[in-house]
Amino acid sequence: MHPIKHFLTITHHRHKVIAHCFRAGIGFQGLFHDLSKYTLTEFIPGAKYYQGDRSPNEKERELYGYSSAWIHHKGRNRHHFEYWNDYNPKTKRIEAVRMPVKYVKEMFCDRVAASKIYQGKNFNIAHPIKYFEKGKATRFIHKDTSDLLEGWLIMLAEKGEKETFKYIRKVKDYGNENL
Repeated sequence: MHPIKHFLTITHHRHKVIAHCFRAGIGFQGLFHDLSKYTLTEFIPGAKYYQGDRSPNEKERELYGYSSAWIHHKGRNRHHFEYWNDYNPKTKRIEAVRMPVKYVKEMFCDRVAASKIYQGKNFNIAHPIKYFEKGKATRFIHKDTSDLLEGWLIMLAEKGEKETFKYIRKVKDYGNENL
């Protein structure tokens, strides 16, 4: 059990996300990022399965086949694509829903910050797109959302943070991302 280390890690991550959100033009939204991680439902498993170099949810998943903290988290945080799955009455199936752009922006900020936290001194701007590509084949995400996020992660790797955040700040909706 590592409650202090876990608290410091999630707080450091949250502060990085907030800073990125301001750069992406969604600063106010960023102030509310991941507050559910401080609830007992998420905090206790996070402290119990803390590892420092990856999400504690991964360890909980390895042990039990699921993560109770993650199930709680993804259901309360709209910047996770897993939140955006719903029943389609026409097809009678659960389908991925296209995320509003403001949450795709927060998801981008979250992924970049998580890469920085977990990679530490080994972080480079290509890491977020490499991580994205690694899980792409099995990810259940709306194609438009996936394409938008992937484009921004590629831009980050090719053009750096300054230009990418400047660009993202201007994007208001799908279809005008080619400014």
